[in-house]
Amino acid sequence: MRHWYLLLIAGAVAIVGGIAALLNPMAATLTATVLAAWMFIIVGVVLISTVFSEMGWGRRVWTILLGALAAWLGLNILGNPLNGVLALTLVVGISFLAEGLVKLILAWGTRGTPYFWMVLISGAISVLLGGMILSNFPQSAATILGILLAVDLISTGVSMVALSLHARDNPGRA
Repeated sequence: MRHWYLLLIAGAVAIVGGIAALLNPMAATLTATVLAAWMFIIVGVVLISTVFSEMGWGRRVWTILLGALAAWLGLNILGNPLNGVLALTLVVGISFLAEGLVKLILAWGTRGTPYFWMVLISGAISVLLGGMILSNFPQSAATILGILLAVDLISTGVSMVALSLHARDNPGRA
């Protein structure tokens, strides 16, 4: 990669953004909610615009309904972001809990292999996080999405910095 330094800069920006989000998790939570709302709106508009390429009215109707639902959801979240924060936090908590339970079930299928403990611990962590979010709901809604955004930004930034340095040190292999 000839322009490895651009990836390095992007990684540094992501890390700084993650630290800023950790310093003000409520603002980051509202930002994440507004971003999610805009993504719903964009997905809805794109889905509706694809109707013209669909074959058959059955697919068109379902695509229009799904697109309209996504756009409606996004507009509702934008119209009342605090309710959006509550709804998204509830969904995140339930998702972590469900994901963790699935991982725990899958872990039993890997008994006797070196992967058992990794899958089991990952499942336990997801269940624990989901339980923590839901047990403190709705108070957890004020900050949890911002904290998750911050952790993801920092993690992404670190990986981008590592990949940029790898590209710099191995120009023909990156």
